[in-house]
Amino acid sequence: MLSVKGLMQHHPRERCFESQPADSLTNMFFLALGIVFAVCFAVSRAKDPRFLRNGPLLVAAIGFGGIGLLTILSAYSFVAAILLWIIALAVPVSILVFGVGLIANGITMLRREGRSLGNQLSLIVGVIVLALPVISVVLIVQFNMTGFWFAALIGLASAYASVAFVSFAVYSVVYGRMRHQFAPSAIVIHGSGLIRGRVPALLRGRLDRGLQVYGAELARGNHPVLVPSGGQGDDEPRPEGEAMAEYLREQGVPDADILPETRSTSTRENIARSIELLDEANRRGPIMLVTSDYHVLRTASLARKMNVDAQVVGSRTARYYVPSAFIREFIALLVENRIATLIAVSTFAVMLVAIVVGTLTSTLG
Repeated sequence: MLSVKGLMQHHPRERCFESQPADSLTNMFFLALGIVFAVCFAVSRAKDPRFLRNGPLLVAAIGFGGIGLLTILSAYSFVAAILLWIIALAVPVSILVFGVGLIANGITMLRREGRSLGNQLSLIVGVIVLALPVISVVLIVQFNMTGFWFAALIGLASAYASVAFVSFAVYSVVYGRMRHQFAPSAIVIHGSGLIRGRVPALLRGRLDRGLQVYGAELARGNHPVLVPSGGQGDDEPRPEGEAMAEYLREQGVPDADILPETRSTSTRENIARSIELLDEANRRGPIMLVTSDYHVLRTASLARKMNVDAQVVGSRTARYYVPSAFIREFIALLVENRIATLIAVSTFAVMLVAIVVGTLTSTLG
């Protein structure tokens, strides 16, 4: 018959041996899942780096692979165990930091850029980020299990939106830093608005980036034409393409290497009308599109949908402008991909209806 001491010594060891294989299998599963997503990302990127799905695949590979690797290493490394704890703590802390940071950025945007809706986006999103956890807690306290299901739905929808936005932002940065190995026949520089008929800082950044690409191509022996692209807005005294062409001439670009496009009023038209202009000039072949860094992925996705042989590079943007710009681009991307957005929204709508129906049924019953 076993003593109490024997039982205390025997059973923990038995539980340890029983749980270790299960834990190891789980950790290996996460790591394997990360590797599968990494392979899928590599294949998809090789097929076309402009696919939007590359973002979620990359983030999934990093997330699952990183967690799987750290959990395996945590059994042997104290540092890996600490990193896991930091990641676990970073999730709730990041909500607070992200929300406060967006509100501060929104205030900065309002002071520097004016009170338009686009400039208020980071402020609005920051308030929502901080409000949703509070709303979830109130729902649980006030409505018990029903409130819990509503809070769970809020959490699920927030997680979906967060992962989608992070995937978009991460891959925007990754894509914007890729080196595209091809010889463009033209470099199309997207307009972004004039101030009193002159080229402002944001547009000048795009033009300077276009000049960098142009100079690098000349050094390689390629001779592309520069296409400053932009029409005339209601508040502009002249077309953007005209002012942009003037800036390029001032930087020493020969007039023969500049082909202004002065009719477009959107990103899609920037691409379409520039292609028409290049066809008329008998300049056919792959092109390089130049825009701001936050705008590269949406522009690349749009070019792919238009079956245009083009890649995109981005110019740097003032730091305070980046959060609102990325949020605006993300919203525009959701609107452009209406079907996928509608499917996602419908899924959460069905879940919400199910919760409401279940609540009413239990109440009436």
